[in-house]
Amino acid sequence: MLVLLPVVALVQRGAGGSLHEALGSSETWQAVVVSLKTSLVSLVAICLFGTPLAIVLARGHFWGRELLRALVSMPAVLPPAAAGIGLLVAFGRKGIAGPWLEAMGLSLPFTPIAVVMAQTFVASPFHVLQAAAAFADLDPAAEESAVLDGAGPASVLWHIVLPQVRGSLFSGATLAWARALGEFGATILFAGSLAGLTRTMPLAIYLGFESDLNVSIALSCVLLVLAVLAVLLGRYFLWRTQKAST
Repeated sequence: MLVLLPVVALVQRGAGGSLHEALGSSETWQAVVVSLKTSLVSLVAICLFGTPLAIVLARGHFWGRELLRALVSMPAVLPPAAAGIGLLVAFGRKGIAGPWLEAMGLSLPFTPIAVVMAQTFVASPFHVLQAAAAFADLDPAAEESAVLDGAGPASVLWHIVLPQVRGSLFSGATLAWARALGEFGATILFAGSLAGLTRTMPLAIYLGFESDLNVSIALSCVLLVLAVLAVLLGRYFLWRTQKAST
């Protein structure tokens, strides 16, 4: 009831209110576009860099692996506001990397890049940890047979390993994407809320709560639909993989 009732109330209020009018606002659509663009870029970054990291966590044997796993998990439990402050003091003008970035003519805070960095930081554990678990659970027999037959590491990875874990990879990616879409605390502190530039849907919901509740409800409904789709897609990918393996 605690989980279901707020969702039902949100859908009921959205269907009964001026949802169409709220979604027709240019500012509302700007927030939707910014969220979709930045979250998709974040998803690509998470998959490109997170998947190799997941393989290292699952199969690497080195001192400090558990410490690395703890660091990868940290953004999932770190308060978003603390994550935003951390990004700011690391990559801001007066941050640790600030002088080097300034020397290259780069300023990251309060830009779309800052939105992507905040989303990637908080959402990456959802993909990396699930992918690492999938890689760790693989039976090495098929890989050993392929190696004995003369297959190289790249061929084994592409033709043997990835097909077995693609469901978990897609599932983790969809959850990471949903988390990136809903990111608020780190984004507002590190990227600000500039209309059409860094104002994502969660930020527009917060601002709309003070000025136009219909906008907040409309965007909340959009995020709800996208979150449900992400969960359903994740379950579907896992089901397809499990069905193919049986």
